[in-house]
Amino acid sequence: MADHGSTDQPKERFAPKTAVELAPPKDDPITVDYLSKCDGQHEGYPTYVAIKGTVFDVTGNASYEPGKTYSVFTGKEPNKALGLSSLKPEDCIPDYADLDETATKTLNDWYTFFSKRYNVVGKVQRDTSSL
Repeated sequence: MADHGSTDQPKERFAPKTAVELAPPKDDPITVDYLSKCDGQHEGYPTYVAIKGTVFDVTGNASYEPGKTYSVFTGKEPNKALGLSSLKPEDCIPDYADLDETATKTLNDWYTFFSKRYNVVGKVQRDTSSL
């Protein structure tokens, strides 16, 4: 069994203070409608945050519970808000094409941060009926 806590390697950027045992990532399709119910306010649904199309399960983290600081991100794909470091609901949209290089890097850093702490449960499935 490998010792992942080895001290002979430099500490990885964004690594959690306490080791997190993550399940293998899933690529199950998750509709925008289903994701919207995963906001911590619908009984029987987990709490999800999607970043750049990848859906993370943040269930159990008090910061994402209704009324808490990061609840604005739950049940949606708040790419623009994460890139801008914004907690404004109007910024919690998937489209981040207009972010500058610094904000895009911030968004990518958030993706890395989440990927080291939360299980990937699927990919956002866009409505393709209009294509």
